[in-house]
Amino acid sequence: MRKDYALVLMAAMLMGQSALAQTTGKAQTKPYVSDVWKADQGDGTYKNPVLYADYSDPDVIRVGEDYYLTASSFNCSPGLPILHSKDLVNWTILSYALPEGVGHKDDKPGHGNYVWAPSIRYHNGEFYIYWGDPDQGIFMVKAKKAEGPWSEPVLVKAGKGLIDTCPLWDEDGRCYLGHALAGSRAGLKSVLLVCELNAEGTKVISPSRIVFDGHEDQPTCEGAKLYKRGGYYYIFHPAGGVPTGWQTVQRAKNIYGPYETKIVMAQGKSPVNGPHQGGWVDTPSGEDWFMHFQDVGAYGRIVHLQPMKWVKDWPVIGVDKDGDGCGDPVLTYKKPNVGKTYPVCTPQESDEFDSVELAKQWQWQADGNMKWSFCNANKGVLRLYSYPVAADYKNLWDVNNLLLQKPTAPNFTATMKTTFVPSEKYKGERTGLVVLGMDYAALVVENTDQGLVLKQVECKKADKGNPETENASVKLKNGTVYLRVKYSTDGSKIKGSEGGHDLVVKCEFTYSLDGKKWQNLGKEFQAREGKWIGCKTGTFCTRPSITTNDGGWADVDWFRVTR
Repeated sequence: MRKDYALVLMAAMLMGQSALAQTTGKAQTKPYVSDVWKADQGDGTYKNPVLYADYSDPDVIRVGEDYYLTASSFNCSPGLPILHSKDLVNWTILSYALPEGVGHKDDKPGHGNYVWAPSIRYHNGEFYIYWGDPDQGIFMVKAKKAEGPWSEPVLVKAGKGLIDTCPLWDEDGRCYLGHALAGSRAGLKSVLLVCELNAEGTKVISPSRIVFDGHEDQPTCEGAKLYKRGGYYYIFHPAGGVPTGWQTVQRAKNIYGPYETKIVMAQGKSPVNGPHQGGWVDTPSGEDWFMHFQDVGAYGRIVHLQPMKWVKDWPVIGVDKDGDGCGDPVLTYKKPNVGKTYPVCTPQESDEFDSVELAKQWQWQADGNMKWSFCNANKGVLRLYSYPVAADYKNLWDVNNLLLQKPTAPNFTATMKTTFVPSEKYKGERTGLVVLGMDYAALVVENTDQGLVLKQVECKKADKGNPETENASVKLKNGTVYLRVKYSTDGSKIKGSEGGHDLVVKCEFTYSLDGKKWQNLGKEFQAREGKWIGCKTGTFCTRPSITTNDGGWADVDWFRVTR
């Protein structure tokens, strides 16, 4: 039992949460509430983004009085996160539809691959999620409950470049599937296609047919979501590029067209760049809402909630002050009318590691491996075993066993307490706290010929195979150390970034030997996004590839996100 265990429990109570419930996702007396970002303003209004976190390409549905959201997970494991809400403003991480990961046992992470732009639907008492793997085809999983268990993935339609999928079950029982094409694999993009599936939605039964070409005035059209209302088939989709685009809607009386086209939301005079790609959802009271993402660079694609109304059988998303049928995004608005008021809650962040399983906010950088970690609830620690890096190791970008979570606010501090116990047989074992993107920086504890050394390292263009550089170091007397990174942004943009919309995000690293007195180490780091995702924060434990037959470990006592 840790000496500070009682203090930890007291702290958890003060934060209004049960530490055990937080890490297992089971019933809890009070929901988790972030110290750094809450969308619910407590006065009947909310602020955007409702999720200040990288839930790229979101899709949302309502089942009864419950709302469920899923998003792209790419190479991260577990995959296909499922978030739950009662009011579209307050969300918690419920489960993952790919609990064992993406099914690719690669030696290195497949950055930006595998799970693209999913859609979630509820049909005949079951949840369905479809997504495109750009190198294999369109997959589907289903479950009786959103919590799972989810079925094994079914390959619905094989082919390279098939992405951004969404099903529609028509009134006559026929099932259609909309999708787009990835130019990098298919050699063609900016088109939308429809095919037919069997009634069970498990197998394609017709060729895909192009129903819309956006090359002239809707470039990079993708992310199609299919709906039917009032005799019209609707395709909601983004166009114009990720950081600079808009939301378009098509409508037709036949699923295969011809389609009419209308832009229904754009940035306008708002500061919300590229407001698009998401899902339409309603409330039991009859209100309509739209959830979409905004790409802000290092923090990834954060999620907004917009009011929506129907005007002459066209949706208008956001607030249409000039009456042209195209709305601007809102930053604050009255909360959806769901008939009740629910407690404030936010996605999980901090972790005391008092559970027998990893908390829902954590993802590995690649498919998980049972040999990487042990959730030691008896001691209240997460034990990370040192695991050999690849023989051609260049930097942490290529390491599978990085345990990471998304930033959840523009300004916050992440602190962890860890005890490193390296093997006496080897040198070069490492652990630490990392901010990972295509550039990364970390506080690394390494077992060297001079003993334990704490270093601040940095790696520019890590995705290109560049080596780390060491900015500063200090010797340690023992393996217990507190590591901290402070994220901050003043809203300024990176010059020359795509569309000029990427936020400048600064990271300052400090450490402590007693948890009270803190010292800076190294230099300030400017965070950068990953491949199709935002940067992430987390930890790892590695050893050189030449070592075999067991190694050391790091016991992570806690990881806390605070102001």
